[in-house]
Amino acid sequence: MNTNTYPTRNTAAIAGHRIRHPRIAATIEECHLMQEAGGNANLILLCGPTGVGKTTLGDFLVEAELKRQADAMATNPGFIPAIRIEAPASGEREFSWRLFYQRILNALEGELDAPRTAYGVDPVTGRMVRPAGAQANRLSGLRTAVERSLRSRGTRFIVVDEAAHMMRQCHPTRLEQQLDTLKSLSNEYGVQWILLGSYDLFELVSLSGQLARRTHVIHFGRYREDVPEDVRAFRGCLKKLGEGMPALKEVDLLRYAEVFQQNTLGCVGTLRTVLMRLNLMVAEKGWSEDLLCRALLTEAQVTQILREIVEGEERIAPGLKRNLLPPQLGTARKVA
Repeated sequence: MNTNTYPTRNTAAIAGHRIRHPRIAATIEECHLMQEAGGNANLILLCGPTGVGKTTLGDFLVEAELKRQADAMATNPGFIPAIRIEAPASGEREFSWRLFYQRILNALEGELDAPRTAYGVDPVTGRMVRPAGAQANRLSGLRTAVERSLRSRGTRFIVVDEAAHMMRQCHPTRLEQQLDTLKSLSNEYGVQWILLGSYDLFELVSLSGQLARRTHVIHFGRYREDVPEDVRAFRGCLKKLGEGMPALKEVDLLRYAEVFQQNTLGCVGTLRTVLMRLNLMVAEKGWSEDLLCRALLTEAQVTQILREIVEGEERIAPGLKRNLLPPQLGTARKVA
């Protein structure tokens, strides 16, 4: 199975000690509300710091949709309501739409037990068939294949992880054109795009009024030390993750909850990475605080990540504020 796609039929397996914590649950709920908005929210930008757990969130979003559509999928084996892919970082100067389309096709057409759409795949052998005329691996051919597959599969939304690659591998003057490509697929086939990425993604809403009107921004934030509810939620995440790791089950991790939250900056994805590293060390050598120190991020790592988080939070905070009054009306009332 390609690691860049989500296994569309296996909804039961939850690997890698993933947990559905309060921040994920709240974000999934908001995403579901925006999905009901349909064409009024073509793009959902889900921004957050590195290590906050955006990839895990993307998996849970797809799992939740597959669970909701389980009856429809049982009736129609070819129905795939949601997938997750990763935007490619191909090393090329420009973003590779060819690889992007290929990953979508692999996610939608890769299941051997599901009927395949007719775009050059033999439904019996599962092998690619070279069609007469224009080559199917040309960009236009891949785009046509994606369109046919989306129509046949009835896909409702596509989660794109590492979506910032679409920005970094594109000249600023062409970025709006990149997103127009996604918007056109959304308009024609009713597909919503959920773009997961760093705070850089937030800049997309300022590209044009047309894009801003059909884009909804969700901040998938960390658990902060200065918010009591966040501290309690983080402790719950620490406890649950620790219980899922054999070598740490008997260790009182909550005793070091403050250390973990400061070191991981309240990012559950980073916490999971640290705990998995600690679990391996403890399994081999037994528990000690020295091993805990070795498993934690270095001060240099924490400083760099914190800098990026602070800059990102300062950038996104004003853009997420909603004012009930027009600026001039608010000013007039203040003067009065």
